[in-house]
Amino acid sequence: MSTLETILTDPARRPAVVADLNELVGQEVKDKGGMSGAAVKLGYQTVSKVRPGVVPSAVDRMLPQFAGALQPFYAEYQANPGTGFGAYLVSRESEAADALLAVTDRRAEGSSSEALKKAYAKLRPNAQKNVQEALPRLGTLIEKYAG
Repeated sequence: MSTLETILTDPARRPAVVADLNELVGQEVKDKGGMSGAAVKLGYQTVSKVRPGVVPSAVDRMLPQFAGALQPFYAEYQANPGTGFGAYLVSRESEAADALLAVTDRRAEGSSSEALKKAYAKLRPNAQKNVQEALPRLGTLIEKYAG
């Protein structure tokens, strides 16, 4: 049985996975509303202006860690497949979001860019909710490649 990391980082598949994940991030940002949504949009724009291409590059760099963070959830899902991996992630939304955010937290802590650290620090308080909202799309995307 292949791991998510093996599946998602396979050289024949990885560019498409990264492109789809980048599109997912952009769609999630676009769909945000209200004051917190405005903050997310501003943070995304700021990071994108400070370092053009930073989001797809970060997604590509962190893909193995994200896949590793989701592996336990995927293994549990495969043992008892249900209505889809997205729905499974939603049923475990707090734990799944925590696992993914642990990856970005470590990455932000290790960044040498103060601008990126500041932008991340501003977005982090609402990150749990934002990641939880992205889980259905993320699960569907993963199934596209792993299913």
